[in-house]
Order: sequence, then structure tokens, then C-alpha cells
Amino acid sequence: MKQEHIVIIGNGIAGVTLARHIRKLSDKRITLISSESEHFFSRTALMYVYMGHMKWDHLKPYEDKFWKKNRLELKQAYVTEVNTDQKRLKLESGELFAYDKLVIACGSKSNKFGWPGQDAKGVLGLVSKQDLEELEELAPNNQVCKRAVIVGGGLIGVELAEMLATRNIPVTFLVREPHFWNNVLPDEEAKLIDRHIREHHIDLRLSSNLDEILTDEQGKVKGVKIKETDEVVDCDVVGLTPGVSPNVEFLKNSAIELNRGVLVNRHLETSVTDVYAIGDCAEQREPIGNRPAVEAVWYTGRMMGETLAQTLCGNPMEYKPGHWFNSAKFFDIEYQTYGWVFPKPPEGHTDFYWEHEDGKKCIHIQYEKGSRQFKGINTFGIRLRHEVFDHWLTQKATVDEVIDNLKLANFDPEFYKHYENEIINVFRTQKAEV
Repeated sequence: MKQEHIVIIGNGIAGVTLARHIRKLSDKRITLISSESEHFFSRTALMYVYMGHMKWDHLKPYEDKFWKKNRLELKQAYVTEVNTDQKRLKLESGELFAYDKLVIACGSKSNKFGWPGQDAKGVLGLVSKQDLEELEELAPNNQVCKRAVIVGGGLIGVELAEMLATRNIPVTFLVREPHFWNNVLPDEEAKLIDRHIREHHIDLRLSSNLDEILTDEQGKVKGVKIKETDEVVDCDVVGLTPGVSPNVEFLKNSAIELNRGVLVNRHLETSVTDVYAIGDCAEQREPIGNRPAVEAVWYTGRMMGETLAQTLCGNPMEYKPGHWFNSAKFFDIEYQTYGWVFPKPPEGHTDFYWEHEDGKKCIHIQYEKGSRQFKGINTFGIRLRHEVFDHWLTQKATVDEVIDNLKLANFDPEFYKHYENEIINVFRTQKAEV
């Protein structure tokens, strides 16, 4: 009997998790194809290489011998075409590569919105290994790079600002919203992060849009023009970080149905038999609850990989990511979110906000007015336990239960000792005033 060959395009967290779990469950032939790097690496740690905290080899979770030992074939190549009728991939080299089942796990690319000069030398994102290498070339120090401008107020943008700041490179940060990440964070948290970014000597420009990127005679960046004021900011590097989008250009002429990403059902199947998609490039035909149809999040890529491995090994399984959660870091302030905390509470919902006097710690809870059911929490500068909030969300706990039992969610011993009583007292005072 012929050994089934599963080909995975992409060797990020989604593709590698899938390959590992298929191997645990079966003896199928597995090939991972990637043009970015030979081996899987921890993408979320790219920044630490530039900052000098880690070396490139430290980003590889598995030793190089792991792949051969587990019979996982690695192919460093770029896929240019997918022929689903013949079940063949065309590589940039011209080679044709056959598959029995295909999984598209090719991740994201940085957004560009047609700005003049957006493809100039000195313009980059921070998504790939190649981006990191280019940044090292363009901004090795503050003599070569006198100033950088970052466009887009999201998580990648603030990471890039922190990276450049460690090399004493001045940064101007253009954010189109009234406050940082204000399309995701309520005003209170967004303002807290505004202050924190500025405390790190970043020139944060709010409600500011990029008009154009200016270049010199050699086609290299020399500055940017701000739309609202016509001000020109001289710079040597422009970081375009206004979010990411699915990396699916190479599929435009295939039979696979696309929208923003590769359209999939709950089993992560595409419109073509034996073709699947997972990770940042997958788009749910029917979004799951309040979740976005495209989830460019590390842990959801991992969960999709684990789920699809079951299906490909004879145990059909739906993708069920559970309650929303995420975490990030804004310079030295850690952020966690569980459930849903919208920038503005939805109809019938209200919220509770507490901020420590140092302006670097806060919690923000949203809940239903009538039932008082807890809907979600944001925390900044305080570590809380995922499993506890997952349980409260599943059990539809009330906000009163959550507040009264915060010690159960304590991850950091300092939290219970210093903040819990104050949070409870502020909550009860506000509740009594309502």
C-alpha cells in the first residue's frame, strides 16, 4: 500500500505542530516546505536577537537532528503555483513536487496600503527572518540610522520601537488612532500605554497618518510626510507595522477559494478536496463567536495544528479554540486578556476599571448589567492564571464571584499581598454608588 504523502507549506508554529502530531499518530510521509528558513524558529522571539538577549540558534526549539530522527522532511523552497487537479506544486526553481494531501500554513505578511515609496530601500516590516536580517543591516547603530519612523500602533510596532530604543536609535511612532492600539484597547488602558511609550523616550504621534515615504536619488528612504500636518520627519528606516494579512498571493490562480485568507470550514478544509489551511493564513467561513475570521495569533496556530492532525489521521475533529485569550508586552509592562473586553462596552454591558497609583498596573473587567455575568478582563502589569479565568468564563461566573476570588487567579505572589484588597474596596465603592 502506497504511503500517503502530506505536504505542508510553511514551517511556522501551525505547520510544525501539525507535522509533530501527525508523526505521533501515524507513519505517513511528511514534508515541510519553507522559503524563509531551513528550520522552525520561535517567531515571537525575533526581537530578542536584535536586542542582544539571544542568538539566532537560541530561537530554534528543536535540535537540527530532531527532523531526521522524526522522519520529517524539510525542503527550503518557494512555492509559486498549486495545481490541485494534478496534486502538484510548482517551485520557484521550476521543480514539480507531488502531494497526496496539502496543508497551507504559510502565515502572514506585513500590510501595505499603497503609500508612495512603500517599496523603497529602508522600508521593512517585522514578520520574517529576512526582516530581522534587513533591520540589522539598515539599523546596526545610531550612527548608520539617525532616526527610524514606525507606522502603525499595534503589537509589532511597539516591539520594533523597543528594539530600536535598545540601540539608542531615536524613534518617531505614527499611530492613526487617538491612543495606542485604541481599536483593541479601551481608552483607559490605551492612555496608560501612551504614557509608558513616551516614558521610554519614543516620539509618539497620535491621530497621525502616513502620507508618503520620501526617497533620495538612489531610491533609499530619507523621510516621511505626515498627512495631517504636512510635516516631514527625516529618517533612515521606516517600519511598516499596520497589522498583517494572510500570505496567499501565490494561490490567486489556483482552484482554492480565497477571501482575505484561505477559506476553511470548522474542520479546516478548503474548497478543494485534500487541501487544508491552518494558522494566520486560514479564514473561517463562519467566524467562531466574537473571534475574528482570521486569527493571527501564536496559540491558535498551534491549536489548529493539533486539531488537523487528528483529522488527517482518521479522527475527524472540529477546530474549537475555546475562550479568547492573548498576552503581549509593552516594553516592561506585561498584558493579558481573557474573554472579551471591547473598546466600548456593548449594549447591556458595563465595566469596572482599577489602576494602581504608579500608573503601570491596571485591570479592566466587562460584565453584563442584568445578570452580572463576567465577560472578560484585561490586566496590565499583573500576572493572572489562564486556567482560572477559563473556568470562570465556562461556568459563567458573576463579576462579584470573580472580584471576591481574585486570589485564586494569583500567579504572582506580589499580587495578592499588595493589590487585591484595594481592588475589592474600589469595586465595592463603585458598586454602592451605582
